[in-house]
Amino acid sequence: MNPSNSSLVPRQPGAAPAAYDAATLAVLAAMEKAADEHLDRIIPDNTKRGYANDWALWEEFHDWLGERTGHRIASTNVTKGTLVGFVVWLDTVKIAAPTSIDRRITGVTVTARGLGVEVPKEATVAARKALKPLKADEDRIARGRGAAKAATPEQLRQMAAAVPDGLTGIRDRALWLMAFFIAGRSAEVAAVRVEGITLHSEGLKVRVPGVKGRPAREVVVMYGKNPDTCPVRAWLTWKAASGITTGAAFRAVDVWGNIADRHLTAEAVREIIVRNAERAGVAVRLTGHSMRAGFITTSRRAGKREEKIREQSGHAQNSPAFWGYIREADKWTDAASEDIGL
Repeated sequence: MNPSNSSLVPRQPGAAPAAYDAATLAVLAAMEKAADEHLDRIIPDNTKRGYANDWALWEEFHDWLGERTGHRIASTNVTKGTLVGFVVWLDTVKIAAPTSIDRRITGVTVTARGLGVEVPKEATVAARKALKPLKADEDRIARGRGAAKAATPEQLRQMAAAVPDGLTGIRDRALWLMAFFIAGRSAEVAAVRVEGITLHSEGLKVRVPGVKGRPAREVVVMYGKNPDTCPVRAWLTWKAASGITTGAAFRAVDVWGNIADRHLTAEAVREIIVRNAERAGVAVRLTGHSMRAGFITTSRRAGKREEKIREQSGHAQNSPAFWGYIREADKWTDAASEDIGL
């Protein structure tokens, strides 16, 4: 063995660790400090500001928690309980979007570790497990991209006038009118079954399937005054043209007019709505959620009661999203600035 290379030989199991002299320890300490300074320098300023905001919210959460428990625990207590509680607080108190909550989890854990806090892996795993169902909720997702533009009756008429001929056009109109009138999430529209839609003299009864842990609901869809935007006529036309009698209500149609035997995906439902709005030249960007938002605001402006609208949409009584739609619909009704003598 070359004596000059003896320091490269791995230490054998059980052997005592090397003892460093004072000079070596000083060099190592200086390199540790330099590494920390270098890593700090390469973090973008926007990221640093984001982490600072995340930690400020973490502090606010602990203040809020302290007010309710009578004891303010240290912010450096990053545990499974506190981190999951933070997720719930951001969702229910701050009404944060899931993507924003995800970033906050990262910001808090990174900052805590920078302060020398050991964050248990089970804490971050549990926090993201609590976040997972929130990422599948379209009402919550809409928080992150701003409120979805609510579709209006005028825009529906515009879309109806631009529907192309053929089986795909027949399906598309039936789909987005059904989405509007059942105040349906895209995943719910995708999951509707033919057997769940029954015809009555007043219109349709539609069983909206439970998706992603939500309960199913049964809603009624009345005949519309305008044949072009009547959801009942549109559904019956699609059902007759497609020949479907059981299974998925809305399915893919290929360029040769062949109909698939399975449900559309939620993403496909959204794409159909976006594509039809763009084809019609609708001035604002409508998304899958626009139909749900549009029904709630349109129904409210028509004077429908809150509890009847919630029955249709499936919102909980204390849903922040629902009351946001109601406030938007009521904005011009009995406005504070109306008829005040000026």
